[in-house]
Amino acid sequence: VQLQASGGGLVQAGGSLRLSCVASGFSFEDYVIGWFRQAPGKTREGVSCISNSDHSTFYADSVKGRFTISSDNAQNTAHLQMNNLKPEDTAVYYCYMSTYFGPGTQVTVSS
Repeated sequence: VQLQASGGGLVQAGGSLRLSCVASGFSFEDYVIGWFRQAPGKTREGVSCISNSDHSTFYADSVKGRFTISSDNAQNTAHLQMNNLKPEDTAVYYCYMSTYFGPGTQVTVSS
């Protein structure tokens, strides 16, 4: 079971980043895949998730209208398109499925 996130980086406020997560060792279509983030001194926050069976989605209020999650069952991959980024989006972003999560990817948004 492995989850590998990528796509983080440094961007100015208002910019965009696209995170990707490749999952292995799962029956991908049977699970929900999602992202949570952890910023220094803050509680962990669930950002978004998608059901790989019916592609229903969830977004935290803080990212609604700015972030879009998608998944590709054929590629065992999920993406998180993040637009109009804000400094408060700065955090380490982790991809998760079930009770598993992989190494995070740092997203830093400068003001």
